[in-house]
Amino acid sequence: MLTGCGAPPELRDPSSAPTGTGAPTTPGPTGTPSTAPATPPVDTPTATPDAGLVATACRNGPTGQRVVQLVRGRGGVLPDNVRVRVRTGPLCAADWQYTVLEVTGHEELQVVTRGRAAAPKLVTAGTDVCTIEVRATGPVGIQTLACDAGPVVGPGA
Repeated sequence: MLTGCGAPPELRDPSSAPTGTGAPTTPGPTGTPSTAPATPPVDTPTATPDAGLVATACRNGPTGQRVVQLVRGRGGVLPDNVRVRVRTGPLCAADWQYTVLEVTGHEELQVVTRGRAAAPKLVTAGTDVCTIEVRATGPVGIQTLACDAGPVVGPGA
């Protein structure tokens, strides 16, 4: 009985053989089979650097003038009659900031602050700002600037 049927069409003409990926098909939304993609989409996680690992120029931190006002004001670190210029920073890591000030007639002053741009809080200021608070709770980027760089050496030292 089977001799009268002949070869199936896909075996008679090799070019008419269906091509496929060999992947199983799943019914589409209409119930008809759909072919699976040859390579599944891969979700590549994008690396988001921790904001505290590296100190960078502050985009949302206090300005240099705000830091100067802070050390002259309640901080009482600098008197009003001393001339001050921002040499470095503010540099931000997480919600901490690091600034170096040139003080006319005195050594450079390092300043570590933390908090919002409009209302930063003075953490420490001086020629060596690697305090226990900075080492214990400061972000790595600030610790690197404040502790690993060592104290600022003034002119003639």
